[in-house]
Amino acid sequence: MGKRDELIAKYADDLKNKCKMTPDMDLLTKVTIGCGPAIYNADSATIAASQQSELDLVKSNFLVKKLGLKDGPELNAALNAVIETYGKSERNKYRAVVYYMLTKHFGKESAYK
Repeated sequence: MGKRDELIAKYADDLKNKCKMTPDMDLLTKVTIGCGPAIYNADSATIAASQQSELDLVKSNFLVKKLGLKDGPELNAALNAVIETYGKSERNKYRAVVYYMLTKHFGKESAYK
């Protein structure tokens, strides 16, 4: 099993156990691949949910650019809901897991076809 496969398995475990979701493995794999080399770097593999600048980057670079959503209060609400689902006290919020949940939240799976 390669490094990426190991990470995908870890992300799937987080979705099942921490977020109480059954992951769509095909979509999770595509989202993980879409994160590129960021998943291999300890700092960029996770999202610092307590830093507004980090959340703004997720909003502008992922929600607006990748998923093609219009910036507005509903994006902040979705980000907050995803972070709440993951668990505010959860220290390691993996970027791929957060992106996966946001993709599902907005029904934008087509961005990964």
